Order: sequence, then C-alpha cells, then structure tokens
Amino acid sequence: MTNAPYRIEPLNLPANLGDPDAGDFLEHSDLCDALALEASGSLDRTTTAQARLRFWQDDAYTQTRIHFVRVDGRMAARSSVRFGQRENLDRAGLHVAVLADYAGRGIGRALLHHAEAAAAALGRSVFLTSTQHRADFDPAAPEVVKPATGAGALPAKARGVRFAAAAGYRLEQVERYSRLDVAAAKPRLDGLEAEARTKAGGYELLTWTDRCPDEYAAQLAVLMSRMSTDAPSGGISYEQEIWDVARVRHVEDTWKRAGNISLVAAARHRDSGQLAAYSVLELAPGKPWLAEQDDTLVAAAHRGHRLGMLVKIANLRRLADYPAVERVTTFNAAENDHMLAINVALGFEPAGWDGEWQRTAAADGTAATKAAPE
Repeated sequence: MTNAPYRIEPLNLPANLGDPDAGDFLEHSDLCDALALEASGSLDRTTTAQARLRFWQDDAYTQTRIHFVRVDGRMAARSSVRFGQRENLDRAGLHVAVLADYAGRGIGRALLHHAEAAAAALGRSVFLTSTQHRADFDPAAPEVVKPATGAGALPAKARGVRFAAAAGYRLEQVERYSRLDVAAAKPRLDGLEAEARTKAGGYELLTWTDRCPDEYAAQLAVLMSRMSTDAPSGGISYEQEIWDVARVRHVEDTWKRAGNISLVAAARHRDSGQLAAYSVLELAPGKPWLAEQDDTLVAAAHRGHRLGMLVKIANLRRLADYPAVERVTTFNAAENDHMLAINVALGFEPAGWDGEWQRTAAADGTAATKAAPE
C-alpha cells in the first residue's frame, strides 16, 4: 500500500451518546447519513445514532470493527468488518464507502486492504460486500453486469461496480430495493386478502408487538433458523444459523434498546398448532415516515396456501395505528419470483438495486486486490 496523507483510525463506541468521548461516534453517524444521501437521495436506509450505537456493539453472535479516515480534518470515508461468532466462521462482511468529494485518492483501496487484513487476521478467508445503486438505469441495457444466476443486473460503469470488480470480487446476487406507498396500497388489501384466504382455511393469524409470546418463542426460533438458508442467496452459500429462544430474545431486546418497534404477524396451522409463517415490520422513532420490512418466511411444508400474502397484509393493516408512516421499504432477491410477485401485487415499486459480492482470499492470506477505481 502506498503512503497517503491520511491515517485509518478505529471508531471506539461510547457507552452513551452524551459521554464526553462520543464526539467521533456522532461525527461518524453524520458521515453515514451523508453517504446514504449520496447513494440514494434519501435517509430511508439510515438509522439513528442511538440505534447504531446498539447495533454495532459486540455480542455473543456477532462482532463489528469500524474504521474511518479524515481528510483535512473532516471524516471522509469509513469501513466496517462484521463477523459471526456462532456460524459462518470462515467469512466476514466488509463495507467501504467514500464521500464523492474524496473519491479517486486511494482512500477506498486503503480501507479495503485494511478491512481484508483485519478479517484475515481473524481467520476469515471469504469476504462479502455489497454495492448500492439507484433505480435510474435500465437493467436490460447492454452495459450491465449480471450474477451467475442471471437474475437482475447492475450498471457496469457505476463506481461501486468497478471498484468491487477490480478488487477481485464477483457479483453473486442482485437484490431489488422497493417502496410501497401505504395510502395507495389500502384499496388493494381487501381483494388480495379475500383471495388469499380461499387457500388458507386451515390457518389462523396471530400478531404481537416487540416480544413473541412465550408459548410460540421456540417455534419462532425454528422459523428464524430456516430464514438463514431458505431465503435465496444467489451464488453465496451460508451455514444454517442455530436459533433458540435465547437468541430470539436477544434480537428482540436489541431492537427494543435501539428504540424500534417490531410488528410481527404469524400464521398458525390449526391442526398441528405449529407456526407456519411469519413477517416482521420495523418502525424506528428517528424515521416516523417509514416502516421497514424485515424477515418474511413461509415454512416449506406450508407453502402454497398464500400465507406470505396474509402475514404481510396483517402487518400492513396494523400501520393504521401509526398514521405518520407513509411508506414501507423492502428487499427481494431478484431470483425470488414468488415473494417478489407478492410485493408487486401489494404495490411495491423499484427504488434501487443492491449487488452482493464475494471474494475468497489467496491461499497465503494475502490480499489479491488490483488497482481499483473509486
């Protein structure tokens, strides 16, 4: 790595936002917001400083290492390395982002080398990263990059695409980022629900907020475990996550401490008493206009009964209690035709595309990164 007139500094998390040593963290949170605005033109994909402080703390399941670079006294770029502690112990999720005004100076390359080295030092040899793209390009255009699945595409000339490809990463999956206008969707719900119920006579709907009832927590853990492998992942393979009630409670508590509200709808099979499907909407106090669609899963043995549609509609109806929510956002793998069809029927429209990239480190653990544009 060539010498550069900046240094890569670790971000230390304060105990609280009001602590005297919270300055770097708050500045870094502002940097995250600025990067999101550059990438998408809105703050829909951001979170509050308080939530970031909770989500980035190490726990028994994941650890995170965050670094930043200052240029002329201003935080201009960041990187993160996130790695699991229970499963997928050979891999790490990396992310590098540089403000547009500071691109082209080698900052992104330096941060990526640093992040890969940190991951390798922890015994990780498979590096995963993502790129974010607006919806203002034609996926059918000739100058695009496609994953091996052939589903979805990214603009070949986009800075993030060129950077990831030049660094030796391979595009493994494209995800569609979508938005739903809540008011516009309301007239559709009755008809869609009535149609879905014709196939779901053997099921009942349950709902709860923030905390799963004790009687269903073990069953929810089974479904959440399946979410780690049943959701399409393109050319990326993951080990199944092992969930139990303690892990379910940990996630619920983390979201709660971050200030979020979790709306959960589930479908229960009447004859067996088993949970067959679930869907989660997250509401964050810092973004009162928005609800974010989190997991939705229908267990394989219960598919074909329109349960995915029913649990999503059940949660959308609950937004009547949160009148400030104007839209819902969600992600779908481009190859996930079934779930994408449900969202399209509800009225979700494309708002962007994400690329999921993967690279395996060289056998000797050294970085294989070529000169990469930023």
